[in-house]
Amino acid sequence: MALQVTIGRISLVATVFSGLLPINLAIQPAQASILPPASRAQLLSPPDAAPSRALPYIITPERRAMLNTIRFAEGTWRGGLDVGYRVMFGGGLMPNMNRHPDRVIYSSRYASAAAGAYQFMPFTWNLVQRSIGVVGFGPAAQDQGALFLIERRKALPLTDAGSLTPILTAKLAPEWASFPTLAGRSYYGQPVKKYARLKSFYNVNLLELRRLRDEKRAALANLKAEPEVCTGSRIECATQL
Repeated sequence: MALQVTIGRISLVATVFSGLLPINLAIQPAQASILPPASRAQLLSPPDAAPSRALPYIITPERRAMLNTIRFAEGTWRGGLDVGYRVMFGGGLMPNMNRHPDRVIYSSRYASAAAGAYQFMPFTWNLVQRSIGVVGFGPAAQDQGALFLIERRKALPLTDAGSLTPILTAKLAPEWASFPTLAGRSYYGQPVKKYARLKSFYNVNLLELRRLRDEKRAALANLKAEPEVCTGSRIECATQL
């Protein structure tokens, strides 16, 4: 029976990502997480986090769902595993993430130096570094760089609204060729993901990320509600106010 349930869940998630089922029918509240544990695919900023010079963008469920969706569209999702941050154009992996590899890869139809989870071109990554001062090319830097590009396209308020609309995908289409314009085509004439597939993937992610956020908030609230344990002598503990 356990095997049948597991297979059913895997098939169901695959169906959602294909855009064949509406989100309200596909995911039930009791279902296990679809995001790999201890991966950046489910990493959110702490509830009390504030923007800093090193990390100018807070990562909320809405922003992480968008970041995951860009990875899905760009072909670097890799099941949500962090190895997606090492992907170069064509599917090969960078040997390290100390810097952008700046290496042109040739395929049968295209040539590109795009690299990382969000497929940054070298000149785009240079812009990111000049603008927000990220160091290296690691996962945290890539996340911050992608959010900078979203803001640069004037799409951050729409992202924070928590709905992947056709207008939002069209705003991001000049930045990510796999996102469709309002006409449903790539801004650069390259292969593009259908809006319905992106919408389904985004909705599944957002629902799960919000659940994880709420669970963490509840755990923190319960921790704060627990009375402090007195570690002094019996007399000191008895006389504490």
